[in-house]
Amino acid sequence: MCHSFATVSRMSFNEKLKRAWAESGSLLCVGLDPDMDKLPETAKQASLPIFHFCRAIVDATADLVCAFKPQIAYFHAAGAEHDLEALIDYMRDRYPRIPIILDAKRGDIGSTAKQYAHEAFDRYRADAVTANPYMGGDSLQPFLDYADRGIFLLCRTSNPGGADVQELEVAGRPVYEHVAEMAANKWNAHNNIGLVVGATQPQPLRRVRALIGDMPLLVPGVGSQGGDPRAVLEAASTSNGTGLIVNVSRAVLYAGQGADYADEARKKAQQIRESLKG
Repeated sequence: MCHSFATVSRMSFNEKLKRAWAESGSLLCVGLDPDMDKLPETAKQASLPIFHFCRAIVDATADLVCAFKPQIAYFHAAGAEHDLEALIDYMRDRYPRIPIILDAKRGDIGSTAKQYAHEAFDRYRADAVTANPYMGGDSLQPFLDYADRGIFLLCRTSNPGGADVQELEVAGRPVYEHVAEMAANKWNAHNNIGLVVGATQPQPLRRVRALIGDMPLLVPGVGSQGGDPRAVLEAASTSNGTGLIVNVSRAVLYAGQGADYADEARKKAQQIRESLKG
């Protein structure tokens, strides 16, 4: 185990992700969004309910995924930063080959962004983080300076209001296309950028893939938001059948509410994993 961890810890995020795709045969990422109101009663009774719940989900699905994506807001809102630290320590110890993407969507001026990057990569030891590119390249640089880590930039998101800004035309093209091109051609000096493009937007997915080549895409929106797995594969998988990290959170996490909630989560994850095979 220790030798395996040491080997993996020296890999860049992209190398680790490529290995995870190859070894898991999966494009599925399970999002860890622990909502105290939705936790099964058996999890709520634990001394650290959020850690207990997420650990059970991780153990039940680890062999089915290419990544895990804890959403920082759910932990912070519950005052459960310690649970998040413990969870990431647990995943890095037990499943060192699985990339951990911290979903934080940070974006601020350089000095503040430096602290956010320190939080994500040094405090929480995430392999990658999500960020908002709309303050420009200097706000992203503190994250990009961690050359061995990944940064996923919001590009064309899955929420209905995403079009309000992302589809605005600038010089005859939508804003999200400009973001994709800058990410691929201007900011990606360390080859550690990916983009967030929602599964509910197959045409932008196709367009972004054409603009960025084989850069990884983090794709939310399959599951509770109704994105079509087949449409995602057809629009945006790379020539070798990878290139996608398809995130599903609520549909897996809350598939069951009984004492067997982890087993039910595994069944749902297996179902979605199979739907993502080409």
